Amino acid sequence: MTDLFSARADELAFESAPLATRMRPRRIDEVVGQPNLLGPNAAFRRIVESGRPISMLLWGPPGTGKTTLARLVATHANAEFVTLSATSAGVKDVREVLHEARERLISQERRTVLFIDEIHRFSKNQQDALLPGVEDGTIVLIGATTENPFFEVNTPLMSRMTLFRTEPLTPEDLRKLITKALTDTERGLGRMRMTITDEVADELANRTGGDARQTLNSLEVAARMAEAAGRHEITMEDVAEALQRRIVRYDKAGDSHYDVISAFIKSVRGSDPDAALYWLFFMLEGGEDPEFIARRLVILASEDIGMADSNALQVAVAAANALAYVGLPEGAFHLAHATIYLATAPKSNRVYQAMNAARRAVREGPTPSVPLHLRSSDYAGSEKLGHGVGYDYPHDFPEGVVPQQYFPDGVPPEAYYRPSQHGEEAEVAERLERTDAVIRRRRD
Repeated sequence: MTDLFSARADELAFESAPLATRMRPRRIDEVVGQPNLLGPNAAFRRIVESGRPISMLLWGPPGTGKTTLARLVATHANAEFVTLSATSAGVKDVREVLHEARERLISQERRTVLFIDEIHRFSKNQQDALLPGVEDGTIVLIGATTENPFFEVNTPLMSRMTLFRTEPLTPEDLRKLITKALTDTERGLGRMRMTITDEVADELANRTGGDARQTLNSLEVAARMAEAAGRHEITMEDVAEALQRRIVRYDKAGDSHYDVISAFIKSVRGSDPDAALYWLFFMLEGGEDPEFIARRLVILASEDIGMADSNALQVAVAAANALAYVGLPEGAFHLAHATIYLATAPKSNRVYQAMNAARRAVREGPTPSVPLHLRSSDYAGSEKLGHGVGYDYPHDFPEGVVPQQYFPDGVPPEAYYRPSQHGEEAEVAERLERTDAVIRRRRD
């Protein structure tokens, strides 16, 4: 009788669980995405299917299946699956799990897979308490983390675990999950007989950042709202309400893509950080590729700011690198940082003008010949050819500058670079004025 009540309780708990929990894959072939881990020859898949698991760290963004993969490891190994909360468990709890795992191994000859989500939240003492069980094989430890484990997990523990990375699911992957959830009558929403258009499904898949959990749970909320309204079709408004934010109409592949990035760049160039931030988040909320935005900021740093503030290029590149490192949503901090810095920086397009002037001279002028005194003289016999002969070493002169020919024969010296009086470039202009007086170059 107790078993019947227990089974019914489990059944009711499952029925009331969120959609993402009910749709959790039970077999490795049900898992969507993660080809780097689950491809035919992937090391992770071979380990799982061997039934002889190893301790491992699963590192990746939320909703990428870390818990699911850990459960599948235990299932294939016919091992007991035990979880500990990194936020509430203490050293005493860890030792109790290790004791029970040891007893289970002795009495039942059954291994234990201990899964710790957000393992980076474990203190050093808690992590150290795991070491004996991992070393002697009492437990197979699987830790999941959204943070860089090299910074957050103790080196001794890291050295005893194999690291695997999970990636955000693609919109195509999420579309498959949406379709399956709407048609599955056992675990999904199939009994509701809900439909969804391709456009609305695409919007949901594109707006959840590769997070399967958020996608499925938002789908369930949208379906319940449609049902409450007496409809059998999930609309764009249902999805927007489920996501708790307005759906931004933004065609990434059409004219809007080019018009909005143009408005963004022109706002930064025009030194309006507020308008620039508006267009930045209009693009991000609309699902624009953040790396595309970062690349445009890197270009602008030299094209529109240049020598007026050379730090602008460093900030833009740093933002692009940070975005690649942490991804969205946190990467929005770095894009916003760079946008504000570049918008408020002094502006100069003189690098752009100088580049175009030099390119035009090369394309339209004669084929250049390097003057003999500028040619390489770092090899035996160069002096006999006259290479490097007559070259004046600027460091030997008091001003550090010496008047001599640097342009090719037949190409008249021309001032391609004409600094502005904006920002740091005004100081460059002063230095060039002194240099020009020595090498006899007119730059006005």
